[in-house]
Amino acid sequence: MPYYFAYGSNMNVARVAARIGATRRTLAGVLRDYRLTFDKASRVPGIAHANVVVTPGSRVEGALFELMSPAQIEAMDPFEGHPHEYLRRRLPIHTAEGLRDAWVYLAAPGTTAERLRPAREYLEHLLAGEPFLSPDYHAELARVEAVADLDEMTLAQLGLSRHSPR
Repeated sequence: MPYYFAYGSNMNVARVAARIGATRRTLAGVLRDYRLTFDKASRVPGIAHANVVVTPGSRVEGALFELMSPAQIEAMDPFEGHPHEYLRRRLPIHTAEGLRDAWVYLAAPGTTAERLRPAREYLEHLLAGEPFLSPDYHAELARVEAVADLDEMTLAQLGLSRHSPR
């Protein structure tokens, strides 16, 4: 079965279900030799989405979804802006059950910037991944400086809503 590794807002299981339907199961996973960044530029100036960048010795924790069918990753592509905003690559994810090759979205070249911060509502989706994260990693995410009090129109531009997990 195919796997999808989420390190950003898709760590929220409800968000993934709203986007691509039910998955077989979800496991804790670790992407080694990468680090989490908030440098993927969004449609709103100054606001970031999550990204992972190669960094030897670092690690990114996240949710590993075992998909019901290969078509589910293609259904996720429009939400991730593949192939213009994010590229999809197969990378090895470490789990308690061993290594699993999984689809991972990486920011496309030319789509990142410095000094960006995530929206508070976006960061809340990452924090919803708590069941798949170590306490230290979750605490580190909770300390990320985020932009609060964005209006509904701005949230919609970011693909966010205070009223829907999607």
